[in-house]
Amino acid sequence: MIKGLIFDLDGVIVTTEHNHFIAWQRTAHSLGIDFEEEHNELLKGVSRADSLKKILELGSKTISSEEFDALLKSKNDFYVDSIQELNQTDLLPGVLDLLTEAKAKGIKLAIGSSSKNANFILTLLKIDHLFDVVIDGNGVEFPKPHPEVFLNGAKALGLLPNECIVFEDAASGITAAKAGGFHAFAVGNPNIADLADTYLNDLTEFSLEAYA
Repeated sequence: MIKGLIFDLDGVIVTTEHNHFIAWQRTAHSLGIDFEEEHNELLKGVSRADSLKKILELGSKTISSEEFDALLKSKNDFYVDSIQELNQTDLLPGVLDLLTEAKAKGIKLAIGSSSKNANFILTLLKIDHLFDVVIDGNGVEFPKPHPEVFLNGAKALGLLPNECIVFEDAASGITAAKAGGFHAFAVGNPNIADLADTYLNDLTEFSLEAYA
């Protein structure tokens, strides 16, 4: 019996992928590195620091730790500025209905995200009150594909991994969920369908009745 649902944030609850892309492209161009949409796929589900490392690898560049930290800050400042207008109409299909139904049925809800802006985004979307637990990039030592973010989420919910479904849109997230012993559902990214236990085009296809 499923007692908890754990959601990745970006790509599952809301899509700010283009905002991330523009912010990372701006960062890459400041280093003289070409960065296009296909390169952005490499950064899905990856922490901010590891994303910058991948961009530096793309351009075969090395920079000082001070410049590295400054670029992380400027990227995030630009990204945060770009999402100020986010609101509930930006939620992906099926999200609000599923969260509301699960809450009414006593199913525990958590966010398990690499983003360090998770709480800020949930507040903008006006759904922060629906989640029992938010585990983000500030609360883990090991980023996905390590299962720590989801294991911490289940522990905070007081549940075992096999009592939870994880919803993810990135290969690193599905790998993390499977490694942690969770039921792994891929959402909206057919490229990772084979890695997951179940594939959904969006959350309107998920039936809580079948698992709760």
